[in-house]
Amino acid sequence: DDSIRGEGLLLLANWAKKLGEVTIVAPREQQSGKSHSIEFHHGFTVEKVSHPSGVEAYTVDSTPADCVRIALLALKKPFDLLLSGINCGYNLGREIIYSGTVGAALEATVHGVKSIALSTGFDTFAAAEQYLDDLWHFFQEHRLLEKGDAWNVNFPEETDGKILITRQGGPYYSDDYKNVGGDMYKAGGICVYQDNGDPSLDTNTVIHGSISVMPITYDRTDWNTYQKLQVLNQ
Repeated sequence: DDSIRGEGLLLLANWAKKLGEVTIVAPREQQSGKSHSIEFHHGFTVEKVSHPSGVEAYTVDSTPADCVRIALLALKKPFDLLLSGINCGYNLGREIIYSGTVGAALEATVHGVKSIALSTGFDTFAAAEQYLDDLWHFFQEHRLLEKGDAWNVNFPEETDGKILITRQGGPYYSDDYKNVGGDMYKAGGICVYQDNGDPSLDTNTVIHGSISVMPITYDRTDWNTYQKLQVLNQ
């Protein structure tokens, strides 16, 4: 969601060439925070462009999820895997519901394509670049793409290199709205993370320096409540 010009996208595209044929379909402009939104009221531009990675590339004047839809439903190429990112900024805990990077990954699974969303901190992509090969080996060794359709990966900026399977943690970022004049307000992100000592959470894993690999799904069912209320169906 950092646009076709994203540093993390270039890094990921160059790395992914070792896996096979790569096609980039990315937003024309910054689309952070667009979650899983799509545009169906108005048309938007899809343009074939040159990219520093040298791979076939297209820009889409819409959201990350629409980029996936264009790739699968308009270009109609037989994609085997969607890689979304590498996002500049963690996608952890509660805040993944807002992530365009994760939204793109989940959109791929709607259409039967396996996906991995990848993110790291705001300051450097160095650790992510260093451990991409180790991450892919972990996925291959444990056959993760056979066991789950979509995965959310976060690389700490300073990491011990350990890769852990995690689950979604609690709040990490929050918005603090400021009046910037007249009727205009603007959100400013602040970190609200608190360590509760649970090593299984993606938030704690990344803050303590390990790489978080979390299975995710677009299923919005509240399974605890659903199971409790099955008695009403009898």
